[in-house]
Amino acid sequence: MSGKKILVTGGTGYIGSHTVVELFNAGYQPIIIDNFSNSSARIIDQIEAINGIRPEFVNLDLCDARLTSDFVSQHPDISGVIHFAAYKAVGESVEQPLKYYHNNLFSLINLLSAFSDKPVNFVFSSSCTVYGEPDQLPVTERAPVKKAESPYGNTKQIAEEILSEVAGTSKSLKVTALRYFNPVGAHHSALIGELPIGVPQNLVPFITQSAIGKRGPLIVHGNDYNTPDGSCIRDYIHVVDLAKAHVSALKFMENSDEGGYEVFNIGTGKGSTVLQVINTFETATGVKLEYKIGKRRPGDIEKIYGEVSKAKHDLGWNAELDLGEMMSSAWAWEKYIQQNPL
Repeated sequence: MSGKKILVTGGTGYIGSHTVVELFNAGYQPIIIDNFSNSSARIIDQIEAINGIRPEFVNLDLCDARLTSDFVSQHPDISGVIHFAAYKAVGESVEQPLKYYHNNLFSLINLLSAFSDKPVNFVFSSSCTVYGEPDQLPVTERAPVKKAESPYGNTKQIAEEILSEVAGTSKSLKVTALRYFNPVGAHHSALIGELPIGVPQNLVPFITQSAIGKRGPLIVHGNDYNTPDGSCIRDYIHVVDLAKAHVSALKFMENSDEGGYEVFNIGTGKGSTVLQVINTFETATGVKLEYKIGKRRPGDIEKIYGEVSKAKHDLGWNAELDLGEMMSSAWAWEKYIQQNPL
């Protein structure tokens, strides 16, 4: 197999698996590191079914510094890293902050240490949570990073600080942090998609599991926010569009002569309320949802959506798939895994 070798940590996870597919499509040779803490080993089979190529895979916990260093030493031809491996549930992070600080930060530090003397293009999976509750919308990359509303969000803020400082002192490291908004949907083949372990912490997988009868009625966490219908607003982006942004970020660094640190918002630039998402799901699938209004959830912010013109201009990237396609593909994936459990 030809093509530049790209290490994808957390590559059997939701966004990671879709990015591996797009890396293959773009002619790269992805190598996956994962420990299946929030994914299934069968995702590797699913990626192979989509692309006709089986990605190289290593089962490894990046919180183990020695194993991480040994792996990098044994793969001197890796030219890029896309770092997804992290815990990501806002609610769980509020309940178990130490779990999030340990996993999300030690994995990054060990990875950077292992590549410290090697030229590498590094794409970091960041989040719009670094903005906290923004003062102005749409939020731009120049907006101040505010106190995070959750330990999860704080790990992303700290990680960005680490990457910015390390890239500022390195002659061989280029870093692009993608601050993305709310990824939803699934691959058009319905062979990969979001696969939460246990009760879903995110809206759309709970919607699809509720619709198929696996869960009870959906809880809308608050209807008294200052939004058109009282429910929270988020910028939802199709996971395939998001995956392609990581490929664009790699190419951006490959075509740049300078090192350093860049940040990009990755979203659609439009906000949708929770109730609008529910209505769009019902329209796109023809399935009626049961839902109840509950209390506000700790760690949630009221509304956020992004200004994404920098990504369009510098990365040549643009979100193409709309909310209806996000909902219909998520539903196709839910039906698939109901019949073919992973």
